[in-house]
Amino acid sequence: MKDITVFNPLRGLARFDPLSREMDDLFQGFFMKPIAFNQASATQFPIDVTENDSEYVVRAEIPGFKKEDLHISVNGDQILISAESKKEKEEKKGDQVVLRECYYGKHYRSFTLPQSVDDAKATAKYENGILNLVLPKKPEGARKKIAVQ
Repeated sequence: MKDITVFNPLRGLARFDPLSREMDDLFQGFFMKPIAFNQASATQFPIDVTENDSEYVVRAEIPGFKKEDLHISVNGDQILISAESKKEKEEKKGDQVVLRECYYGKHYRSFTLPQSVDDAKATAKYENGILNLVLPKKPEGARKKIAVQ
């Protein structure tokens, strides 16, 4: 029941242009269909998270950045990886600007792990556009218990 239309047998007779109906049928609903814009892919980058008994290993593909542009934040079991890019290109002929291309953007990825991470022992390495994070797990006994008085 995707496209239900009401049939009008006199529709073609009311017009003088014989191709008008065929053109209407061809473009019917063309501008009404939703267009999916994947905005997440524009600002987020792909990651792989693997786990073993003692740590999580995160591999993120973030090409085209310097390691100074990357920021990693660990808050318990929440991880935030962000990268800010600033690119400018300007071509001049004499004193007149002919072309200027500027791009400023922030790319990020935030996710929650099943267990808290020991942020003091976490390590990060960025090489050839690949960020590798080693996030050791906090021992389960590290939670503080408070006695009720």
